[in-house]
Amino acid sequence: MTTKSIPLTNELHAYLVAHGSPPDEIIRDLAEETRAVLPEHATMQVAPEQAAFLTFLTRLLDVRQAVEVGTFTGLSSLAIARGLPEGGRLTCFDISEEFTGIARRYWARAGVQDLIDLCIGPAADGLRELPHERHLDFAFIDADKTGYPIYWAELVPRMRPGGVIAVDNVLRGGRVIAPQDAGDRAIAAFNDEVLADVRVDPVMLPIADGLTLARVR
Repeated sequence: MTTKSIPLTNELHAYLVAHGSPPDEIIRDLAEETRAVLPEHATMQVAPEQAAFLTFLTRLLDVRQAVEVGTFTGLSSLAIARGLPEGGRLTCFDISEEFTGIARRYWARAGVQDLIDLCIGPAADGLRELPHERHLDFAFIDADKTGYPIYWAELVPRMRPGGVIAVDNVLRGGRVIAPQDAGDRAIAAFNDEVLADVRVDPVMLPIADGLTLARVR
């Protein structure tokens, strides 16, 4: 038997979060408001340990130009923006004024609003309008699952060598091995596409609902 990641009980998950850059008051309030105001959509929010990891990764990579596809109420974008240096920029794509209205308030509260450009509209169209040269240091994809291949196709050629693309929900609650709906099937196919893409070096991590990191060659 190969060694594998241990399953997390609620108690062990709480311990993990508490011992790895635990959420501050702003993040806790954002998570609580999202659950209270949008209970049917709250699972779209990244996990607290994921938010801490995004900030850590952004700092580690010295990210200056970043893109997020799928912003929701802003936890992941807040986390990325907190890792940016002075002069760094994060461009966010989302289709919801309602969801991102919450995000804007928390960006302002965290003092990162001037680092973020929010584009409301189809992400595929917005990505196509970005410069074509390889200028992006980091990208985070966490939007409609059937759109992942499109976002990937637009982002990879725009990433600098050594840049990283992070992709959320690549395990779909474990259903990628037995897809049950269109989203599951799309992610299963997308995972195979990433694995076969010779332009990147990918690793899939069991963080939250599965997170793929792909370093662009």
